Amino acid sequence: MSEFLVHNCSHLVTLAGPRHPRVGPELRELGIVPDGAMLVRDGRIEAVGTLDALNRSTATEIDARGRVVLPGFVDAHTHTVFAGNRADEFGARIEGATYQEIAAQGGGIRATVRRTRQASEEELAQAARRYRSWFLRGGTTTIEAKSGYGLSVEAELKMLRVIRQLAGEPSARYVPTFLGAHEIPDEYRDRPEAYVDLILCEMLPRISAGNLAKYCDVFCEPALFPIDQARAILSAARSLGLGLRVHADQFHSDGAAQLAAELGAATADHLEHTDEEGLRALALAGVQPVLLPGSVYYLGSSRYPSARHMIELGLAIVLATDFNPGSSPTCSMPFVLSLAATQMRLTPAEAISAATINAAYSLGMGDQIGSLEPGKRADFVIHDCEDYRELPYFGGRETARAVYIGGRAVDL
Repeated sequence: MSEFLVHNCSHLVTLAGPRHPRVGPELRELGIVPDGAMLVRDGRIEAVGTLDALNRSTATEIDARGRVVLPGFVDAHTHTVFAGNRADEFGARIEGATYQEIAAQGGGIRATVRRTRQASEEELAQAARRYRSWFLRGGTTTIEAKSGYGLSVEAELKMLRVIRQLAGEPSARYVPTFLGAHEIPDEYRDRPEAYVDLILCEMLPRISAGNLAKYCDVFCEPALFPIDQARAILSAARSLGLGLRVHADQFHSDGAAQLAAELGAATADHLEHTDEEGLRALALAGVQPVLLPGSVYYLGSSRYPSARHMIELGLAIVLATDFNPGSSPTCSMPFVLSLAATQMRLTPAEAISAATINAAYSLGMGDQIGSLEPGKRADFVIHDCEDYRELPYFGGRETARAVYIGGRAVDL
């Protein structure tokens, strides 16, 4: 039996509370224990409280040295397996090129697809391990990881095998999502319906048979996968036992949020252009919005999701990085917290709830991670700050000083 006691925490941010995603005023309730302590036994949290209440003479002591201790961030939307980068496009956008113009010229997602198809599984894994270290240094311990840069049967399977390999390593938790419907590949540009058939008839059955994904996602946009095609793909995925996530209304309000509600998706992600009808449909269906302010920032837009109104409607919002090589090349959840506070007017407490416990529930893991409560997995981070509000306040820092996953310290 392994046992240790974390103590001398300025703010032990437990997020203890109701056994459901947090909504409304609940988002501001962080369950902070001042000068707190936490007992961990065999990889799970045994008890939380003051040092006097928890002092165990036989337990190894870990002194937080007056720092903040938080649950590990749960990043519920990433594209973390890919080859190369698109720094050239970053420069082009600064000079005025739009995301859509770059894509029409063969750049964007399809540029990464060409590089990813050429890379070996080990090359992709090595690149993803590099990015994993960036996630960890920002305090992220669980990563939802999408495919979608393969866009062929073998390349999509290759990506998902890499994610499974990463999930088998002890340095972070990974949740795999199949995103074959991310873009129309070059060889199908003139026959997109045939590519949808490929997803339905070959990709999804093989992914299901190999148990390679927990979720299926679709980039639902009129010029990519319009509503009818998205419905067909998501319905087929659901019939195979996959959960559903939807890239919805990033560039247009075309009913994608309503589709997510209709199909009972776990999440609808982006939502920069979702109208009132779409937001109310999500609220009625209990679909969690995953908000991605990093992509708005990097695309040079000012149209952020209407987070405050979503909270007013009772939606259980989630924050995520959308880490990818094009529209959001950041792994930093503290940076996302800063954007959420300054651009979407979330309080620091609301932002932290959205990036921990609510994100965990969006991945079907709210009973295991996302808060520091007895019985849960001991995924926690000691941050280099004395007050939890410093995380969004001092933007752009790598704040993690120690990261524990399942009660085991990981290398940073």
